[in-house]
Amino acid sequence: MKKIFGFSALALGICLTLLAFKPVEDNEAVKINWMTWEEAIEANKKSPKKIFVDVYTDWCGWCKRMDKTTFSDPGIVKKLNQNFYAVKMDAEMKREIKFNGHTFKYVPNGRRGYHTLAAALLDNRLSFPSFVALDENLKRISIIPGYHDTAGLNPILDFVKDEKYRTMTYKEYESTLK
Repeated sequence: MKKIFGFSALALGICLTLLAFKPVEDNEAVKINWMTWEEAIEANKKSPKKIFVDVYTDWCGWCKRMDKTTFSDPGIVKKLNQNFYAVKMDAEMKREIKFNGHTFKYVPNGRRGYHTLAAALLDNRLSFPSFVALDENLKRISIIPGYHDTAGLNPILDFVKDEKYRTMTYKEYESTLK
């Protein structure tokens, strides 16, 4: 009986040790490869991909919540990293960005201000969070305002990734999902 008990304890110990050193599965502890605007533009020149721009501010609570929840979801992380150049753009950043022959700058406005590239991407509708999807030619596909949980963002990313926007509106696409 002792031998059986000893063997069982040894087997249990080995199993627990193996579980403790379980290899990291795909997407576990993986993060979105956030880029600056300039990094994404350069990467797109070498290997064209759609660009997903997260326009946020440091004071935006919903932006922070998306970072902790939606943008930490392994499925969202995988989809963004595989199919897009993901850009994190602070709508109140102070540094200039030169793009397409224009210089985009920070504009003070009351206690806060805004960056003119963020304003241009969002058609001057500065609400946060907001997202912009661009095609490989840097043409805007869509502006996506507001907080989205994983279930809400997944079909939006699929709509863009699978180029459904070429043949239908998002509302039409949504009706095919039900």
